[in-house]
Amino acid sequence: MSLYDTAISSLDGKSGRLAEQSGKVTLMVNVASKCGLTPQYTGLQNLHDRYGDQGFEVLGFPCNQFGAQEPGSPDEIAEFCSVNYGVQFPIFEKIDVNGDDRHALYQELTKTADAEGHDGDIRWNFEKFLVDRDGSVIARFSPMVEPEAEPLVSAIETALKS
Repeated sequence: MSLYDTAISSLDGKSGRLAEQSGKVTLMVNVASKCGLTPQYTGLQNLHDRYGDQGFEVLGFPCNQFGAQEPGSPDEIAEFCSVNYGVQFPIFEKIDVNGDDRHALYQELTKTADAEGHDGDIRWNFEKFLVDRDGSVIARFSPMVEPEAEPLVSAIETALKS
């Protein structure tokens, strides 16, 4: 099954699937507005701008499970992202990425291990998953890996050539 078949609502509450991402390389990231890593939004938007015309898109998934660092309403999240970081990539509904209520998308994403061998539960905000054009996870990156770090950029460029 392709991850792009997963049902999920947009931040404004419109139900749908990730199907419009099919054929694109995506970077799926659990995000938060009040985290020490929140400035990563800048790097994520830069990636989105840099590679967007090549079939790449960043997808943000707000989550309030880590230190209650995403407490806002959908409108507050959208305004924060736009005003503070100029975010133009899609942001989806606030979801759980761990635990009994883990969203189906993250049930699949968390099966993939990162370069250090960590799989399973998300460790913190801004954990990143690179997904190929067919909707399969091809890499996982720790929250501490900056969006514009060489290993992540190299993986994106390789995926875009495939």
